[in-house]
Amino acid sequence: MRRIEIVCSGNICRSPIGEVVLRAKLAEAGIDDVQVTSSGTGGWHAGEPMDPRAAAALRRRGYDGSTHRARQFRPGWFAERDLVLAMDSGHLAALSGSGEVQLFAEDDVPDPYYGDEADFDEVLAQIEKAADQWVGRLRG
Repeated sequence: MRRIEIVCSGNICRSPIGEVVLRAKLAEAGIDDVQVTSSGTGGWHAGEPMDPRAAAALRRRGYDGSTHRARQFRPGWFAERDLVLAMDSGHLAALSGSGEVQLFAEDDVPDPYYGDEADFDEVLAQIEKAADQWVGRLRG
């Protein structure tokens, strides 16, 4: 089993969207040997569900993020993960040095937290595109 961790700041917007989308796209592709989880660099939202606007954006596109609960990334997890995917270059810098960390998308995924519904939809579209690329890479 390959293990992937997706990381953003508080684990209530970008990384849980990435987790839900990548997991769904891997299942669609018949790739069943990859476990996808997510977390945040900070722990201030630990135990909370994802932001309601993120959950709503997912629902509008047919995904279910209702079971998500935020948690903080622990450095010891590097040894347990095959790949850590950061949502932006700030997360990449915060996580670098201990294991394999790459950006989730070609460009930083912007934080929609202070935005509106349209910002969450744009982030979801960017994440879906990047997830499709990861499915192609993980297929091999």
